[in-house]
Amino acid sequence: MIWALNFSVVKISLLEFDPYSFNAIRFFLAFLLLYFAAKKKGLSLKVKREHFWALVGIGLIGNLLYQMLFIVGINLTKAANASVMLGTIPIWVALLSQFFTEEKLTPLKTIGVLFAFFGVALIVAGGNNEISFKSDTFLGDIITILSAIVWAVFTIFSKKYLKFYNSTQFSAFMALIGFICLAIIGAPALVELEWSSISPKAYGGLIYSGTLSVGIAYLIWNNGIVKIGAVRTATYQNLVPVLGLIFGVIILDEVLTLFQYIGALSVIAGIVMARLPVKKIT
Repeated sequence: MIWALNFSVVKISLLEFDPYSFNAIRFFLAFLLLYFAAKKKGLSLKVKREHFWALVGIGLIGNLLYQMLFIVGINLTKAANASVMLGTIPIWVALLSQFFTEEKLTPLKTIGVLFAFFGVALIVAGGNNEISFKSDTFLGDIITILSAIVWAVFTIFSKKYLKFYNSTQFSAFMALIGFICLAIIGAPALVELEWSSISPKAYGGLIYSGTLSVGIAYLIWNNGIVKIGAVRTATYQNLVPVLGLIFGVIILDEVLTLFQYIGALSVIAGIVMARLPVKKIT
């Protein structure tokens, strides 16, 4: 639900913020929230010495590389294109899990992931937003699909270390790495930013994206990896465009097409299949 609204929120805020200062500030807000959440649970941000550089590397992948690719990609392509590109995340997670973790694909999980992505494609294709892969959006499309692959890599690497650290502690450490790196990159833009010219609506989008989309949602995501595994967690990514449609109907009085209804049902069916346990034959 948080990420479904975040696409629109980020688009609106980027009309007044540049991508670099926006990313730096929202990660500062996310870090503050997660740091105090960890403190309240009696957790510190200290990690084992043998894990430190590996965790820094994971933080750079998920909170620097992914965020830069995501924010630039969504700025260069259409929202409909971005939905399709990011809808491939469960596929990349499933493939990487098959080769690099003990969480292997089952026939049901495979079919579920494909059903969910097919549903996303139907939702976008059946909508009023034009899907274009022409030259004006090609670079943004490529950057966005790269961000999907990077997020899948981050998810797989995170799973290994979430066995050692509480999800709140892990999320706070990741947010700290992201903030430090993005603040360095965004420093020139932050210096030149005209704070007084930013509207309350854009500031509201910044606060939403920082505290909820990065802070709370990352915490939920990492907790999901611990509780139900990377593949099942990633499949829920495909609910983002489904919920986006629901918000459009409720908030904007938009009308759904038949393809979008079928797509939404396909996504839900895919998630259910990915969650079904495998029965052992005895």
